[in-house]
Amino acid sequence: METYLISILPVYAHRIFAGVKRIELRRYNGILPREGSVFIVYASGNVRAIIGEFIAGRVFLGRPDEIAKIALKEGTGVSRSDLRYIRGSRQAIGIEIKQARLYKRPVSLDELRAIFPDFQPPLSFRVLDEREPLYVLVLKKLRE
Repeated sequence: METYLISILPVYAHRIFAGVKRIELRRYNGILPREGSVFIVYASGNVRAIIGEFIAGRVFLGRPDEIAKIALKEGTGVSRSDLRYIRGSRQAIGIEIKQARLYKRPVSLDELRAIFPDFQPPLSFRVLDEREPLYVLVLKKLRE
């Protein structure tokens, strides 16, 4: 399965790892993850660190209003205010969150840049190749 690096605002990352948020909303950027993909979570904002991961369950693609109907169902942890992010996009995706787990310790942006000076967290999410130095040197160890 594919692995992705995803940037999430701290408030939403907290809700994911607390087990409250069960669907992550994204504007469709041409990349459609598959069920079973792994998402490595970079908490942006004032956290600025890789903090954990989750497995993608079902992945929904559609117009923002279609994704909103799915996301606002009972028990997803998504509120109407969360829909601002996908409003105005031509297509959006909803990623069902499964098996979210925090790493034993976060890896800060400063630590990442000490190893990889050009490291830039993605604006949304990107594919993370398992041969990529970030994966081999950092993420593999975090997952052990």
